[in-house]
Amino acid sequence: MPDPAAAKVRLEAQLAELEERQERIAQGLDEPLSQDSSERAIEMEDDQSLAGQAVLILREIASVKRALTRIEQGVYGECVRCGATIAPKRMEARPEAALCFSCASKEQ
Repeated sequence: MPDPAAAKVRLEAQLAELEERQERIAQGLDEPLSQDSSERAIEMEDDQSLAGQAVLILREIASVKRALTRIEQGVYGECVRCGATIAPKRMEARPEAALCFSCASKEQ
């Protein structure tokens, strides 16, 4: 069973980093586009990439927040689907993991 206190510290640091990245992306997307048409096309392409990254970061943020909630509820390290204990190596690699390996592999 993973140490919830250590996991909480790690997850809170991960959350802060993700929120910082999200803020930088939001600032990048808020910048006005260039008046030069060829430059504008490149900037629009960059904005599409940033928007895609923003979606992924939002998903990661939600996942980390759910893991922090599981810590608060005392169920951290338990699979949310079947209730089995999630392998410590999996929790070490992905502290936000909500599914045991068996349930996660069924989703693929």
